[in-house]
Amino acid sequence: MTQLRQDYREFARRNAEIIAVNPEGIEDVAAFWHKENLPFPGIGDPDHIIANLYGQVDSPITMGRAPALFIIDRNGIIRYEHYGTSAADIPENAFILNLLDELNKER
Repeated sequence: MTQLRQDYREFARRNAEIIAVNPEGIEDVAAFWHKENLPFPGIGDPDHIIANLYGQVDSPITMGRAPALFIIDRNGIIRYEHYGTSAADIPENAFILNLLDELNKER
């Protein structure tokens, strides 16, 4: 998530909002957000309700939930989805920013 902080202004410039869903409880999420000074909202999902809605499954290979990333448009349509296979399997910010540029051209 800290890599998203680095380019947060670029995401905002593209009218995108980052919302991070975490498997920890709200207290742990709040502590991490404070420690890392993250400029976007974080949601605790200890019962995996949100993760299950988006099809993010537990994997013994990743010892829990691997990262997932979604671009959801203003109409609630998922325009891009990425299900990581490991904790490090996160698309680069430049890739996501380019996707946002392309989606913004469609509007």
